[in-house]
Amino acid sequence: MRKTLIITAMAFAGVIPAMAIKILPPDTKYKVRLGYNIGGTAPIGLPATIRSLNSYKIQSNFLLGFDVSHHIKGRWGVLSGLRFESKGMDIDATVKNYHMEIVQGGQHLEGYFTGNDVSTVELQMVTLPVEATFSVTDKLQLRMGPYISYLTTRNFDGNVYGGYLREGDPTGKKILIGDTEETRATYDFSDSMRHWHYGIDLGVDWNIWHRWGVYASLAWGVNGIFNSSFDTIEQTLYPIYGSFGVTYQLK
Repeated sequence: MRKTLIITAMAFAGVIPAMAIKILPPDTKYKVRLGYNIGGTAPIGLPATIRSLNSYKIQSNFLLGFDVSHHIKGRWGVLSGLRFESKGMDIDATVKNYHMEIVQGGQHLEGYFTGNDVSTVELQMVTLPVEATFSVTDKLQLRMGPYISYLTTRNFDGNVYGGYLREGDPTGKKILIGDTEETRATYDFSDSMRHWHYGIDLGVDWNIWHRWGVYASLAWGVNGIFNSSFDTIEQTLYPIYGSFGVTYQLK
């Protein structure tokens, strides 16, 4: 799926600029951006059930985008376009009384887990931003506005180890979860994830040499990654990712 997304993004990156330059007004500007997303899918504020973060690893979170911007009045303008991007992470956290649904030895269990929780999140998407722009100088531009993303790949799975599960409620039957592959328990909540994400993006673009520039931005999701009916994980998890990279002005 990732290879398909990359091939599609490269095809669009070649076709869309050519079409847009012919169709849109002559004073419209066109820019390609290539970047990398860094961040995580997390609750707002660390809940008491998550005691510590033992490890964090980002994935191949590349971004390829095509922007169309148009001057409106004075220093103000508007920007939109398409972005093909990935947002993902791998984490290992120590939790206590963390509500979970797991599978161990073919048996489905639900309750409150204490121990180590390893999660893998992989999101691949097509994003449409609509942003207001403000030109501080001829080379420095600020931008801010909403975005909407459609997810082509949704994955949230992992395993728990080195602890125990209290089945049903925090005082229920104690089920030990080991450290080995055979005694760990797994979970997969991918089917409960949303197809659509929306949020706010804010950033800065800086032209540094001829048509080349650099950028930095922050995309903050305002709806959780799971459907509203999903209640296994009690906290709402939001995709919050910063992005940085290079830009090239086509026109």
